[in-house]
Amino acid sequence: MSKTTVTIPPKNARILLVRLSSIGDVLHTTAIAHQIKQYLPDCHLTWLVSPPAATLLENNPDIDRLLVWDRRPIDKAGASLHLGTCYAELKKAAELLHQYEFDIALDVQGLFLTGILTRMSRAKRRIGIHERHEGNSLFMSEMAPEIDDPHKIRRYLTALRPLGYDPKKFRPGLVLKLKDGWQDYARKFWQKHGVDPSRPILFVNTRTTWPDKNWKPEYFGEALRELPPLVQIVFCGAPADIPFVKTAQQNLFRPSVSIAGETNLRELAALFKTGTLLLTGDTGPLYIAEAVGLSTLSLWGPTHPTIYGPLSAGHRFIITPNECRACCHTHCKKKTNACMDAIPPSVVAERLREIFY
Repeated sequence: MSKTTVTIPPKNARILLVRLSSIGDVLHTTAIAHQIKQYLPDCHLTWLVSPPAATLLENNPDIDRLLVWDRRPIDKAGASLHLGTCYAELKKAAELLHQYEFDIALDVQGLFLTGILTRMSRAKRRIGIHERHEGNSLFMSEMAPEIDDPHKIRRYLTALRPLGYDPKKFRPGLVLKLKDGWQDYARKFWQKHGVDPSRPILFVNTRTTWPDKNWKPEYFGEALRELPPLVQIVFCGAPADIPFVKTAQQNLFRPSVSIAGETNLRELAALFKTGTLLLTGDTGPLYIAEAVGLSTLSLWGPTHPTIYGPLSAGHRFIITPNECRACCHTHCKKKTNACMDAIPPSVVAERLREIFY
């Protein structure tokens, strides 16, 4: 593997961007795709991504070609050591990638798996970034420089430095292009649910994909009780979130609406366009909201907004007062979830009052 050097690519370079998942990280990477197109507007940009996040990249004006490869079967097979299935899934990925030619491949996920996929691209220049995962650098021809900044987007952005990109030109912002007709969809949806889009709409997302990023659902109910009657409270989420939404609603003691399980990601994005604020933990809907311009109030425990939080304006953060925080572990080693439990509902209620009164 060679040392990091700066070699400016041709204007029409064929570039592969590798970021498979998850929802928030894929949306973070849309900022990188946008910077590539700002820097090299005549390049041809291909993005390799996995469902379900792939749907968020449809119609993205910065992407010339979207390659969708489902990583979930290989994740499942790898966990159970079914090596034959792993080989078969990688073969599918190779067949997909080998239909095209690439001059440069940028792996901003930094996994051993994405390293393999990047090597399969057959690009001569394969640029990786410094992440905590092991083995990825084995598949790279060069590595981006290490930086002190912990934020994921700026760390992803280092992959462009060997191409001559000046990071001082970066301007925050995520990209999510809605399809034509989203306004009509939102109007009909709200009419069905008795929500008036001319009045303030507070979206509430009660769950995340990490168990220890979750705030107690009853805390949501307590925090929302004293909002002005004019504010309409709409709980969103996946079908599996419905029991937690019900618990929050039972502790709310005022009318609310649940749309949990009723929308896909793009439909949720369309509804977010009509909202006033999203209250949530650190999870995918937070970044969907940022991408469509919905202000947010987010709650942080095992992760931290200096690493993952929205960089654009209009977003507020509540960070746990617990001394154990920002460990970035998916499961609490102490098995207490103390960091999220330490955020008092009264603090969240006060921030909401500041916003809505």
